[in-house]
Amino acid sequence: MFKQVFSACFFVVISTICSEARPYRISQVPECNVIMPCDFSFTQARRERILRYSLQEHRPQQLTLATSNSVAAGSARADSRIVGGRPAGCPSSFCGCGAALRVFGRVVPELNLAANWLRFPRTPPAPGMVAARRGHVFVLEQHLGGDIWMAYDANSGGHATRMHPRSLRGYTVVNPRAAG
Repeated sequence: MFKQVFSACFFVVISTICSEARPYRISQVPECNVIMPCDFSFTQARRERILRYSLQEHRPQQLTLATSNSVAAGSARADSRIVGGRPAGCPSSFCGCGAALRVFGRVVPELNLAANWLRFPRTPPAPGMVAARRGHVFVLEQHLGGDIWMAYDANSGGHATRMHPRSLRGYTVVNPRAAG
């Protein structure tokens, strides 16, 4: 009896040891960048470790590039602020739900799916309009220049809702208040 219990305990201990096998490269979506972040919360911790390591390794080159190339990018990051988290009653992927709360003042279950926003009529960019694509939506608040808009961006990364500059590249601007 003791031999069987010991063997079972040994098997449980050995089978619960997990390997640390991880992929060599991080898969990134090409349209995701500093201006258009994507939320991959399941790989967020690993990505931060790798980015922290690469920043320490290449810091001198990055500092010279940042000071010479982009003063506007630094000011754009300074304008970014977190205004909340996931609203009550919204699913875990809540960009569509957060946009509906901002535009209509209530949760509209059909609009929880970002692709459903593309059913509204197309319109030129203006405050109160919504930039949509399959996978993400955000509400346009104020034009900053070119294709950059200050946006109310629910689920903009790290399960946070932010007001920050966003590019309209890759997005279709729709008018949610017009009859579809």
